[in-house]
Amino acid sequence: MSTQRMPNPAVLLPDAMEALMAVNRAVAGAGLDGKLLALSHLRASQINGCGPCVAGGAHQARQHGATADQVDSVAAWRETPWFSDEERAALALTEAVTRLADRSDPVPDHLWDLAAKHFDQKELAALLLNIAMTNAFNRLNAPTRQQAGTW
Repeated sequence: MSTQRMPNPAVLLPDAMEALMAVNRAVAGAGLDGKLLALSHLRASQINGCGPCVAGGAHQARQHGATADQVDSVAAWRETPWFSDEERAALALTEAVTRLADRSDPVPDHLWDLAAKHFDQKELAALLLNIAMTNAFNRLNAPTRQQAGTW
């Protein structure tokens, strides 16, 4: 385990943390299921290798009713029976948005259309903001080597 390099940058700039938390509150208030948001957070954080966010996402997912099977297998959601069609659409979108640079068409129409089949525009906005905020926190935590369990 690496040593933390510095406190979380958003903590060092309290106005920044308040702004980030305000976006998170807006996302939470948009009406999407908390379990779905937590699973999305967990999956993006796994991709980005952010220890504190993986731990926090797993904790949040359990708090919002995710089963042990779901939390344990979210990295392999395509190969397991434990996710609804809505959750699968959200996880596919999460992976595509998190891996924007991996393909020339980062979010292909078929993937977008699948998500739009399950979520209205307000819900899609909340899901996209949730993914963006997760990626933002991952990009603050990973380079500064924030430690899981120290929040």
